[in-house]
Amino acid sequence: MYGHVNNVNYYSYFDTAINEFLIKKANFNPLNSEQIGFIVKSSCEFIHPISYPGSLIVGVAIKRVGNSSVDYVAAIFDANETLCATGELTHVFVERISQKPQAIDEELREVILNYQG
Repeated sequence: MYGHVNNVNYYSYFDTAINEFLIKKANFNPLNSEQIGFIVKSSCEFIHPISYPGSLIVGVAIKRVGNSSVDYVAAIFDANETLCATGELTHVFVERISQKPQAIDEELREVILNYQG
């Protein structure tokens, strides 16, 4: 309505980009896997408003890999490659049914570690 994207949507963009990374690069299947990831911590620094409508580029990097958790950093750019926001998010992987933290699946961990910077 105001010609820009509301702040709450930035977190959705981060979450979508992280899940797309896991699905495409690590062959993660969030609908059927024995473990799933919960975002348990997140922050966002708003730098420049995102215009609506418009196109976005969202980059994701792995900051740290723990036993059951992964810390990500993310950045959102507009179509002109202007930095609009940066974020930090933590995924904790849990067993799907019990929803208790669980060591990251070895195959998934291996792929994630390959992208750690």
